[in-house]
Amino acid sequence: MAARKTTGSSGAKAASEGPGSEKQGIVSSAHLVSERSPELSEFEFGLIICWNAYSRWAVRCMAAAGLPDLAITDVNVLHHVNHRSRKKKLADLCLIQNVEDTHVISYSLKKLIALGVVESERAGKEVLYSITPEGRAVVVRYREIRERCLIEGLGPDTGLNPEIGEVARLLRRLSGHYDQAARAAASL
Repeated sequence: MAARKTTGSSGAKAASEGPGSEKQGIVSSAHLVSERSPELSEFEFGLIICWNAYSRWAVRCMAAAGLPDLAITDVNVLHHVNHRSRKKKLADLCLIQNVEDTHVISYSLKKLIALGVVESERAGKEVLYSITPEGRAVVVRYREIRERCLIEGLGPDTGLNPEIGEVARLLRRLSGHYDQAARAAASL
């Protein structure tokens, strides 16, 4: 997928222009650039490449921590099961990760249980999931590797931490817009 650049106010037009024209934003799908918000196409391309970079990082960090061959969903599920050392229901894990298909999270839980890093127990009709001591040890190693390989590059002299906080807030706001748009599209 080739990245294309767009200009601010005439994004759709600029996205279709040939090489050498003045361009500002980088997008991956020029045919989707809207003149009303060319920035959204640039954001979506940034989100795609950032998500893939984050996924690659998290999977490799988890492999270094002792759990190779996990997918990004498995890594995220393990971290969420460990979060605040509380037992979690499948519905809680889906909600916190904004995943509709419970089978995706359920599959990850089965993998993690088979690896001995997550355990389950029945509480009435509910199944509760919690981290095992082995799982906690892996998460601690993951954190140590994360500090050494990722966080050290974000020291106070870079000035990136305040910007990261702003981006995090923006991502949460935009997720609401995308969720609403998904509901609207489902009703068409």
